Amino acid sequence: MRLFVGLGNPGAKYARNRHNIGFMAVDEIARRHGFSPWRRRFQGETSEGTLGPERVILLKPTTYMNESGRSVQEAASFFKIAPGDTTVFHDELELPPGKVRVKIGGGIAGHNGLRSISAHIGNEYRRVRLGIGHPGVKELVHGHVLSDFAKADSEWVTTLCDAVAEHAALIAKGTDATFANRVHLAMQAKGFLTKDENGKE
Repeated sequence: MRLFVGLGNPGAKYARNRHNIGFMAVDEIARRHGFSPWRRRFQGETSEGTLGPERVILLKPTTYMNESGRSVQEAASFFKIAPGDTTVFHDELELPPGKVRVKIGGGIAGHNGLRSISAHIGNEYRRVRLGIGHPGVKELVHGHVLSDFAKADSEWVTTLCDAVAEHAALIAKGTDATFANRVHLAMQAKGFLTKDENGKE
């Protein structure tokens, strides 16, 4: 069994925030793969289904971002899911918009949701880092993550969530590099993450 956690803040006023792209990703996984209706428990909302041969629990903590770990710990303890079988989908300032990276363990780069999760279940869980871009200076970060995606962003955000959902079974299987590559190719096919003349993205 796998636990997929989408990070975000609960409530309509936060729904389109950059900080909530983790919620958006798991919502699309649930929709695309016919998961069960969302239900409230574990200080969050859960939906259950399968990705390939793997049973997967989706979780959206409703504790607010900086207390996400309490919800994750409750769900992981109930289902007896180890950190290594837990995947967290979250916004990543240090990646360009639409870029995806997957890693296990490592630093939290100032992300309050990850800080809370690491404090509750340890650090050895998988992170699917969904690039939202950096505003340029540290003083603007708070406003950047807690403001809505611009209308001009909506197409790449939709494409990214679609690609993540389409290839989510690869994460459930543990083939992280293949997942990241497939998402990257899907973004490129739609005209995002184009290469410059030097072949760099």
